[in-house]
Amino acid sequence: MPSEKKISSASDCISFMQAGCELKKVRPNSRIYNRFFTLDPDLQALRWEPSKKDLDKAKLDISALKEIRLGKNTETFRNNGLADQISEDCAFSIIHGENYDSLDLVANSADVTNIWVSGLRYLISRSKQPLDLIESNQNTPRLAWLRSVFEAADIDGNGIMLEDTAVELIKKLNSALKESKIRLKFKEIQRSKEKLTTRVTQEEFYEAYTELCTRPEVYFLLVQISKNKESLDANDLMLFLEAEQGLAHITEEMCLDIIRRYEFSEEGRLKGFLAIDGFTQYLLSPECDIFDPAHRKVVQDMTQPLSHYYINASHNTYLIEDQVRGPADINGYIRALKMSCRSIELDVCNGPNMEPVICNRYTMTSPLPFRCVIEVINKLAFVSSEYPLILCLGNHCSIQQQKVMVQQMKKIFGPKLYIDTPSPSETYLPSPEKLKMKIIIKGKKLPCSQNVLEGEVTDEDEEAEVSRKVSDESVREPKMTWLCKGLSDFVAICKSIRFTDFETSMKSQNYWEICSFSEPEASRIANEYPEDFVNYNKKFLSRIYPSTMRIDSSNFSPQDFWNCGCQIVAMNYQTPGPMMDLHTGWFLQNGGCGYVLRPSVMREEVSYFSANTKGIVPGVSPQVLHVKIISGQNFPKPKGACAKGDILDPYVCIEVHGIPADCAEQRTKTVQQNSDNPIFDESFEFQINLPELAMIRFVVLDDDYIGDEFIGQYAIPLECVQSGYRHVPLRSFVGDIMEHVTLFVHIAITNRSGGGKAQKRSLTGRIGKKTREYTMLRNVGLKMIDDIFKLAVHPLEEATDMRENMQNGILSVKELCGLPPISSLKQCILTLSSRLVNSDNSPSVSLCLKDNFPYLEPLGTLTDVQKKVLAAYELMIQESRFLIETADTIYDKIVQCQKAGMEFHEELHNLGNKEGLKERKLSKASESFAWNITVLKGQGDLLKNAKNEAIENMKQIQLACLSCGLSKTGSGNPDAKSKRSLEAIEEKDTSDENGRL
Repeated sequence: MPSEKKISSASDCISFMQAGCELKKVRPNSRIYNRFFTLDPDLQALRWEPSKKDLDKAKLDISALKEIRLGKNTETFRNNGLADQISEDCAFSIIHGENYDSLDLVANSADVTNIWVSGLRYLISRSKQPLDLIESNQNTPRLAWLRSVFEAADIDGNGIMLEDTAVELIKKLNSALKESKIRLKFKEIQRSKEKLTTRVTQEEFYEAYTELCTRPEVYFLLVQISKNKESLDANDLMLFLEAEQGLAHITEEMCLDIIRRYEFSEEGRLKGFLAIDGFTQYLLSPECDIFDPAHRKVVQDMTQPLSHYYINASHNTYLIEDQVRGPADINGYIRALKMSCRSIELDVCNGPNMEPVICNRYTMTSPLPFRCVIEVINKLAFVSSEYPLILCLGNHCSIQQQKVMVQQMKKIFGPKLYIDTPSPSETYLPSPEKLKMKIIIKGKKLPCSQNVLEGEVTDEDEEAEVSRKVSDESVREPKMTWLCKGLSDFVAICKSIRFTDFETSMKSQNYWEICSFSEPEASRIANEYPEDFVNYNKKFLSRIYPSTMRIDSSNFSPQDFWNCGCQIVAMNYQTPGPMMDLHTGWFLQNGGCGYVLRPSVMREEVSYFSANTKGIVPGVSPQVLHVKIISGQNFPKPKGACAKGDILDPYVCIEVHGIPADCAEQRTKTVQQNSDNPIFDESFEFQINLPELAMIRFVVLDDDYIGDEFIGQYAIPLECVQSGYRHVPLRSFVGDIMEHVTLFVHIAITNRSGGGKAQKRSLTGRIGKKTREYTMLRNVGLKMIDDIFKLAVHPLEEATDMRENMQNGILSVKELCGLPPISSLKQCILTLSSRLVNSDNSPSVSLCLKDNFPYLEPLGTLTDVQKKVLAAYELMIQESRFLIETADTIYDKIVQCQKAGMEFHEELHNLGNKEGLKERKLSKASESFAWNITVLKGQGDLLKNAKNEAIENMKQIQLACLSCGLSKTGSGNPDAKSKRSLEAIEEKDTSDENGRL
């Protein structure tokens, strides 16, 4: 079937607009009209019909157009009662006239919107030049490059080549294309010319290549950021990387280096520009991957106690199939260790000839010699990660074979075994850093008081769990097993004990003791005692293993237990699927070392956190994740799909996993019969209350009336997501990266109501536009403590006001600039600079530093529109300045209240008893105290981060003003005086040693 012609040049956009199409015209009064819009043949005016106006008045002269805005970014859209029903990606506005009036339109699809926006922007940029689009299209650098490629392959120099040669040539230029598709395209072109031959002309080669290799969504982006030049120079690329991709400290040389590495044509590399093919290749490169490359190495503090980390753990590691039929297989260990698993299981039973074996105790088939398994473990233990490896020993051997195990482990592991006796003077486990290259044995241990060579211990394995279920637990004695002293001595800091309740654990459990919880038991505790579970896991390790009822080795959601701080959540590695996708994605964030530091609110001794929190976590800034699914590339046919042949109807699901309040799922529309480059162009928003525990999973499915089929997926922690235009590499069902299979997306992470890219792990402020929310302190019920916390109420409100006033100021400027909340301040200044110019293109304002803050000073008479923009800009600077200059004082007051409150921490129970608080009331007082301390610390951190953000904003604004020519010294690089001013802001306001901001 002939394919629809793609938009690959400005002339394609102009031709489409001249043919015309129906657009919806939006008015502020909640009314929407359907009108047919066309572009005049002479490119001088835009017309629409039907209209009550005369034909000559139902038009807009191209010369009157000021700017074209994508999305719902005008007062008309904001005030229209039906605006919520209009897709952000289908809306655009034409700003015209001296008063910046808007003509607000909605297309039937995002693709049509992109054509109009790109075409109109092209016309505005060319309005002062004669337009000869057809001629310019024949002399593009792309055509010159393709001509040279064709001529180099045309050995005879006849301007014609065999189809086989042409197919091979295009395949070489774009390896992702299928040969069958290239051949079909040549046949389609030749059929349109009413010829059929096995030879290809230069023009046919060029047409086939541009049709097959031009991604319209990338072309529209290129036109937008190159200011309609259809290629990027180093300056365009620099602005794109800084303003859109969120990169800092970009230099011209870095941009030229990108151009040299990715541009296809020699002319482009020499002259320093990136055309559509080079830009596409750059966007597909690892440099534009969604995963932040900083996280490919260990980036977290590894010196905290072991209990402060999530630990990559496997269940029944010896299995590669399900736990009923599956035989033991050495590849289970090899796979887990290569995936940086740091907790693996060894179920050891008596074997023949006094040789212990590892086997599936349900089938006892194909046992593995224990010695062979630990030799493989010894060889691979620290290849993927140098951090400690925990061996969960399930001992089902006789005393004689236990002694054989001891000898083999001593001989093979040697000094790697960690057998240091834990110190009673310590209160927490050693850190992963201290335990580097060490193998830790988790198992039962003989009582220290018994100086014997062997003795009885309780059995804590999963079989014991099952037997407890089928009997009356209250009367049944725990199952006992014999243990030899040698094996007992190997257990140092992971002694297995049985859990009874939190009260008992907090009183008598030693920090080196570990409890294992079955999935049903852990789920019950997580639901009934979420706060207690989090507090327990601050000090002690807990291991969660799948229910014994999962005979198919299916997996539970690890997120449910990570939310409670459980460290060792054991997964059935042999079973791929959504749960294993989350597990694999989660442990990529710290260099794939197998250890991930838990959020601070789940680690600090005095802090309050509940996994069942319904909304805002005290002291943590909620963020909004903005995801635009733009397109997909080279989707494969689902495995086993045959009913529809090669036809795919793909759609994309975006899942957010985290605390229950953050869990959400949304999906795009289905794109019919397109697997090569389906265009989705749909935007979504997700509120994230605890960013450090959030994960995003992209899933691509084939929409089938029988049942949707899996195409690919990718799971990534929010902490690792890079903002801007990114490609998402998709993984197969079993977790392998699929070559050339990607999603093209745009990502932005802002605070709750917008206001720019949030810093990594930052706690920027929240905006309440209508009703301002203050995080409230709770009444402890002890007067002297409550009196201290009351002193913090006013400073907390002041801190919230300052943060939100600053964010509101920023948001107002963005709205006046016609930019969405996800835009950066650099993009604001770029937009402002085009508005704040006189008729002769000279700037109407100038950058003026007052006390090192970047104000804009009028150079003459301003229009009303310019005055309005300037007033909003000045308010934003004033609010930012007030925060920078006042934050230290407020921060000190909050910290003083926090410190004064903490002085009562140790005495809280005694004071409560004196006041007559008992059991439930005393427990509630402790919880309220922890809540207040968490709020004070969190709000202090929010203020600190808001100040750092404000300082960074001032620097970015000043640099942007200088680069846009809004300074008295003219455009170009900042002069020495300006650089000194930037440094002055930083020196004046950065922290000193005593904890001030």
